[in-house]
Amino acid sequence: MPIQVTNITIRLKMHCSDTFPTMPIKHLRRGCFVTHSKMSTCYPLIINARRGCIENFHHLFFTLAPDDKYIKYTMDKAMYLVDETGLAQYNTLKEKGFYNNIMGTSAVFSIYCDSINFDPQKMEFKYYGRQRIERRTSILTRELVTAGQLKRVPRTDNNPHGLLIVNWRTLLNKDIEQKTKNNY
Repeated sequence: MPIQVTNITIRLKMHCSDTFPTMPIKHLRRGCFVTHSKMSTCYPLIINARRGCIENFHHLFFTLAPDDKYIKYTMDKAMYLVDETGLAQYNTLKEKGFYNNIMGTSAVFSIYCDSINFDPQKMEFKYYGRQRIERRTSILTRELVTAGQLKRVPRTDNNPHGLLIVNWRTLLNKDIEQKTKNNY
């Protein structure tokens, strides 16, 4: 369904639970719509999925600091966006002592999204990103590729996009660069 582009906002000409009635233009500038004079074709589910649910989940799940309360807080928020496959991966890492190791070594984990491939017909995605792990003596960069599907669910305060990641799995998680820090 086409939408009308105005100076500051985009007014959606549809009534659907997958869209907001008004969306700022800045949220639609990343190749998600095509402009033809004053009318644009927009697929709000793609915008919500790519920029909202998928990227937010990966940020919450893979950005970690050496603080047990912060880790618990971000994991609790991430679990609202994923099904039991995400919970299983979290529990596996927890049982192996991964999170205790982060606190013991004061490592800081950051994630950077390179791209997200999303198929709106199958509701499948592949997330491509880089993870930076900064330790006291070194900085490690890892390549990360995950995949999964999206399922529509009712919107809540904890899941404002109304999308749940299902069948989530890590396809690739390998080291690509390690740098030694200079000690002064």
